[in-house]
This record gives sequence, structure tokens and C-alpha cells, in this order.
Amino acid sequence: MTEMTSKQRFLAAIRHEIPDRVPVAPDISNYVPAKRVGVPFWDIYFFDAYPLWQAYLEAIDYFGADAWTAPVMYIPFEYEPNDVTTERIVRYDKSRDAMIMDRTTHTTLGDLTSQEVCFRAEPPTRTIRPIKDFAKDLPAFWATQAMPVGIDHAALEVQLAACRKREIAFGVTQPYPGFHMWEGQVQGGIIPLSYLEFDQPALLEEWAERDRARYDRHLEIMLESGVLDYMLFGGSGTITLASPALARKYALPSLQTQSKITKQAGLPTMLHSCGKNRELIKMLAEETDIGMANPLEPPPAGDVDLAEAKRLYGDRLAFMGNLHTTDVMLQGTPEYVRYKSVEAMRDAGRGGGFVLSTGDQCGLGTPDANLFAIVEAAKRYGRYDPVTGELPDLPPLDPA
Repeated sequence: MTEMTSKQRFLAAIRHEIPDRVPVAPDISNYVPAKRVGVPFWDIYFFDAYPLWQAYLEAIDYFGADAWTAPVMYIPFEYEPNDVTTERIVRYDKSRDAMIMDRTTHTTLGDLTSQEVCFRAEPPTRTIRPIKDFAKDLPAFWATQAMPVGIDHAALEVQLAACRKREIAFGVTQPYPGFHMWEGQVQGGIIPLSYLEFDQPALLEEWAERDRARYDRHLEIMLESGVLDYMLFGGSGTITLASPALARKYALPSLQTQSKITKQAGLPTMLHSCGKNRELIKMLAEETDIGMANPLEPPPAGDVDLAEAKRLYGDRLAFMGNLHTTDVMLQGTPEYVRYKSVEAMRDAGRGGGFVLSTGDQCGLGTPDANLFAIVEAAKRYGRYDPVTGELPDLPPLDPA
């Protein structure tokens, strides 16, 4: 088989086809590229002095991996005007070696306040969230959620040019409603949301409907633009931060509608949700048009057995995963990373429809040698027989 470009290889896997070899795209979408740039993380996340997507692509160049652009790239939407203004104050906290961002958003329905803390080597964490009183703050929050009306094509072209230069696929993340999205806006997270589900479920149902309308418009504009190579539906912790029942109530209707529309447009799709996902994978396979599931984390962070997922749903779903980011990528040796890479390709690689990757987010201290090892394993052992879909170069599994 003729050697494919990274773009061709990655898209073939999402479409459940057989590429020239197993694509390899470890999840290094935050910590690793930010560390490699060598600047305080607040320069990337607060001041945009070094765009995260650019740092990511440079890391991909360095490690020689296939790019998974959707977590770091974005569509620069233009939004309808509204009466919302935001004040932002950033200050340095010497005692914690951290930048603190205080934000006040003024709306006609009241003000919202929030705070984020960004340590020198850590992405920002929201310590004060805007919604503290549902009755008072939720209507004001909804007022901040303007509908998109178009795209800033000049800003978008900068990202597209970087992808064309490297012959990599351009994808972005499309959110969907649910506790996994809302908890980051609510002081106290999922606990007050859980009470609200019992006490005033109509409020959450309205929130979901508002989100669906807005996300539908985002999707419509993106599909009309014709710039996407694939779509990633992103909902980290869809079930871990809620339950299968709540995911079915709030997330599934949007996933069903949007995955159907995207499939009809001829665009391959994948879904990212870290944490426990056995029930979610079943839901995706049986009730949506999503094409690929990621990151399929093993215990204890998740509950997915990769070989079982391939056996049960491999005729319907492609898979991306699933080396453990702590036990394997952070603490393992390069030899162990290669062994687990071979195991993952053996479990889910046959017949195509597989991207060798990791669980969610390789940590800051992940050795470069281990990232090189997962990439080398795919290139060395992941060649496909284009007729049979077998992986003839896979060695026997021998942990010794």
C-alpha cells in the first residue's frame, strides 16, 4: 500500500477504513506542548502570547506523531451583538507563583463574577464560578450566550494554513449539553446541579434546550464553511460527572441530531469523553451516528476494556485509545510503553478503524522517551495488510 499522509491516515481510521498503518496520536493537547514552549503557562492560557494550537503542532512535529487537532483548534466565530460587557483584571500572586484572573461580566439581568488561577506549569483552574444563585445568576448567564452569525475567515486561515503545510486533518470540538458542561459554570459543581435536578428540573431542561439551539447554529455555520475534515463531539466526563440516565436525558438528544446531520454532510465524527464510558460507548453505537469513540480509559480512571469494546461494537464504531496516562505513559519505561502499544493494536487494530493513543491528557512529567516509544511502536508494528486488514508485523505479547 502506498504511504499515506497523516491526514489521509487519520481520516481513514475515523471512517472505519484500513489505512497504510495504525495512526498514532497520543493526547498531548495541553501539558506537553505548553511545557515544550518553555514559557509560564499563563502566557499561553491568559495572554495568548503563544497560541496553544501552535505549540501543539510543534510538539507533533517533534515527536513525529499523527496530529489530533480538534482539542486545540477552533472556529473563530462572529456573534450577534448584545448588551454584555466584561472587565478582566489579571494579577500575579507571588506566594503561589500564579496569575489570578478576576472577571466581572455585566448584563442587563445582573453581573456575574468569576476567578481563574493559573500556576506557572498548570493550565487555569476556575476557583470562583459565575453561577452561585440559580434564580439570580442563571438568566444573566444565558444572556452572555450570544448566537453565532458567521466566521472570522482571516483568523481561521492561519490555522488552516498550518494544517495544509503539514498535510494533517483539521478538526474542531463541538460541545453538547449536560452536567459535564454545566458544572464548570456553577459554584459547587455537580452537587448543586444534582439538587436542582430534583428540585427544579425545568430549569435544567431549559438550559439544555438553549444549549442545543446554540450548538445547532454553530454546527450549521461550520458545515456551511466546508473547512472541516472531521468533527469531534467533546464532553469530558459525560457519565462520570452525571450518570447514564442524565446523559441520556440531556446529552443524547443533541448527539443524535448533530451526528446525523454531520454524517449526512459526509463528515466523519468522533466523540471524546474521559472517565467511565462503557455505558456511553453502548449508547453511541446503538443510538447515534457517531463514528469513533475516544479515549476509552482503562481502570481506575475509566472502565473500558479495549478488546471487549472492539468485540462488542467494532462493527459499528472505530476506536482511539487507550494507554494509561499515569501507569504507562508517566511512570512506565519506553519498553513498557511499546508493550502496551502492541497490546492495544492487537486488541483493537485489526480491520482498521483504530488510532493508537492514550487516555485523557498525558501529564506534565511524561518522559519524551515514552512519547517517542508509542509513536515508534505504531510505525514499526502497525503496518496493515490492505487486503485482509491484519497487522502482520505485530510481535507476540511478551511482557518480559
